[in-house]
Amino acid sequence: MRRAGRGGRPGRAPWAGPLGLYHPGSSVLHRAPVGAKLFALAVGGLAVVLARGVPGALVGLALVVGAALLARVPWHRATRGLMPVVLTAVALGAYQTWVGEAARGAEAALDLLTLVLAGSIVTATTRADDLLGAVTRAARPLRHVGLPPETVGLAVGLFLRSVPVLAHTLAETRDAARARGLERDPRALVVPAAVRMVGHARTTGDALAARGLGDD
Repeated sequence: MRRAGRGGRPGRAPWAGPLGLYHPGSSVLHRAPVGAKLFALAVGGLAVVLARGVPGALVGLALVVGAALLARVPWHRATRGLMPVVLTAVALGAYQTWVGEAARGAEAALDLLTLVLAGSIVTATTRADDLLGAVTRAARPLRHVGLPPETVGLAVGLFLRSVPVLAHTLAETRDAARARGLERDPRALVVPAAVRMVGHARTTGDALAARGLGDD
């Protein structure tokens, strides 16, 4: 359910983070095994990084866009939460152009967009439980060094679920600073946000300890 925005108009629902991108479907990518998708993501990411030149970067981005069309995932769903990445890519390209390396800047910006969009497509076509289950199975060899794979899966899940919490905290802190006329003071944003995130981390840790997680 969407919350009402200013003036009683419905506002956009809060971003649920990477694990909230899943969109049910019956496409080839939806039916593909989780392990195969993660392997393809790793190989594709390596290819994007190793490929040189703007034409290669454009080919990589075109392939990822084609995968999104094949998955029939709504565009707003696949790209939700990517605005910071787009801004970072634009800033990176602008900086490289300013120092006289426009081609390298364009390549880096395109590669960044390609990698993040590819990860978004995987999460949009994979249930969160299946994704975390695959991470847990992949971490089984760590059992031999004393690290339970379930702990690895839990840590990854907590990290991914903390991303929207951090984004929401920063947005609320920015709004509070703007209401006090302190939007240009970094301390009015950084300090309250840091305190709230530390409190969130302590609360999460206490909840895990209460359930006996982390005990020998």
